[in-house]
Amino acid sequence: MIIRTEIDDLCELAEKGPIAYSDISKKFGWKPEMVDEICEVLEKRGIIKRNYPMTVVQQPRITLLKKLPRAVEEEEGGKLVDSYYLKADRVPGKVVISASKRESRPTYNILIPVTGAYTAIFLEHLKDRVAEKVSVETQQLLDVKMSDEIKHQFEIVTAAEVAKYFGKDAEKAGLITGILLHSMYGLGNIEVLMADDMLEEIIVNNAATPISVYHRRLGWLKTNIYLSTEDDIANYSSQIGRKVGRQITVLEPILDAHLMSGDRACATLFPISSRGNTLTIRRFARDPWTMINFFSEEMGSLSIDMAALIWQAIHFELNMIVAGGTASGKTSMLNSMCALIPPHQRVVTIEDTRELMFPSHHWNWVPLTTREANAEGVGQVDMLNLLIHSLRMRPDRIVLGEIRKREEAEVLFEAMHTGHAVYSTLHADTASQVLRRMTQPPMEIPEEEMDSLHLLVVQYRDRRKNIRRTLEISEVTSGGAEGKLGLNRVWLWRPREDSFQKFKEPTKMIEALNLHTGMTEKEIARDLKDRNAVLSWMQNKKLDKTEDVGKVMSAYYASADEIIDAAYKNLDPAKVFQEKA
Repeated sequence: MIIRTEIDDLCELAEKGPIAYSDISKKFGWKPEMVDEICEVLEKRGIIKRNYPMTVVQQPRITLLKKLPRAVEEEEGGKLVDSYYLKADRVPGKVVISASKRESRPTYNILIPVTGAYTAIFLEHLKDRVAEKVSVETQQLLDVKMSDEIKHQFEIVTAAEVAKYFGKDAEKAGLITGILLHSMYGLGNIEVLMADDMLEEIIVNNAATPISVYHRRLGWLKTNIYLSTEDDIANYSSQIGRKVGRQITVLEPILDAHLMSGDRACATLFPISSRGNTLTIRRFARDPWTMINFFSEEMGSLSIDMAALIWQAIHFELNMIVAGGTASGKTSMLNSMCALIPPHQRVVTIEDTRELMFPSHHWNWVPLTTREANAEGVGQVDMLNLLIHSLRMRPDRIVLGEIRKREEAEVLFEAMHTGHAVYSTLHADTASQVLRRMTQPPMEIPEEEMDSLHLLVVQYRDRRKNIRRTLEISEVTSGGAEGKLGLNRVWLWRPREDSFQKFKEPTKMIEALNLHTGMTEKEIARDLKDRNAVLSWMQNKKLDKTEDVGKVMSAYYASADEIIDAAYKNLDPAKVFQEKA
């Protein structure tokens, strides 16, 4: 979509020959002072020349000095794979994913409105005007609320400046305001990509190659978007750094930071990245996947029976670690598990970057995040600091984003021994590998300590098929041959059939529930069946959003019998929650 304005019409008219001020004023309805102001701006930018007459009777005239190529509408080509619309700060985008014989993978084309060439030159002048009127202090950028306020100020001032010249068409003025806002306070066209909830990663490898994205359903795709120069990439990286009090320079060519939206950004500068400057944005889901999504037919990451087992383990405060390789869905699984925690219990989460999102019903949640040292090398707060501090906050549950160091693992197991329910993630491909990583150097957790860990949930990502599955749910056992640690594999994924098999009964879990609740094995099985019914009811009634799960969990922990009864009777959720209210 090309946004043409009177500026484009004026300059294209001047391509045919000199034009008098009076003719410009008459054609576009501008007052003489506005005609002179606009022409002065275009002259300073080298587009036109103003010619003043020798007598007062004659009118000033303009002559075009620099003819710019006209913008061309981008065509949609290839076999259509998917198409949808999105919007970011008034700027719409149309995503067209298409396949062609020239490419082995589909192409992600995003059609974003662009201004005419002459309008784009004039907008550079408006950027300077806005920058003069909105002053920004570094400290304001570091505060999320203040940063949002600054963005709002930018939008107000920008909208006023745009309306002055293009206010006759409100829709067009809104589009131009959004484009300027992205250019001045955002990441340009990347901002529109950031509005696509189907994207997990946005990658800039250099200015010579197109931006790449990781699509939730289709995997890695090339886009039709380029950044103009290597300086553009460096400037965007610097902008991200400034907003979190960091910098990226030739002396410090690596940046690991986060956006105000919570998304993670990693940037490198040439020559550290020898083919050019890079920017990688890990875009976190705005409405994360829930356990209901995981066992849905669309995702099929685990079975409903496996989900019921995990929920039962969480309810009765059994300790769990979610393992898996990179991008296998560890954090997504951990996040879905957190929504099943009783909402009244005090939960402390510890992360490098805020990824975990609890439903609003969890009023007793304290999120803690680490902090890097400042430029002087002081002020660092790492996971170990926060983990130790969290034990003084009287938590019922502790959630650690990822176990990386021996000290973190030691404190985590100490928390288990002191009666806290603990959940975390770990990089490991199988349950057996988890045990080896935990008990061998560099972590070297004593095997007798490992007995406090109940369940291992292992995630797997098949890159060829672009699917994620729960590879296994296993219990950590002891007392086998020579008292060595062992595994009781409860559920396994069978890749050939893409199905889940119940391998063995969860003996350690049953023993723990019997010991701490007095439930018999039959009662435990009945409880599992009831949970299965509730989850199935939630799936059938499309209660699959984070807030939906939070509402059901809040009602369940307040009166389990009522929710179980509603599930078996397949009642309307609206009536159930209305009655409880």
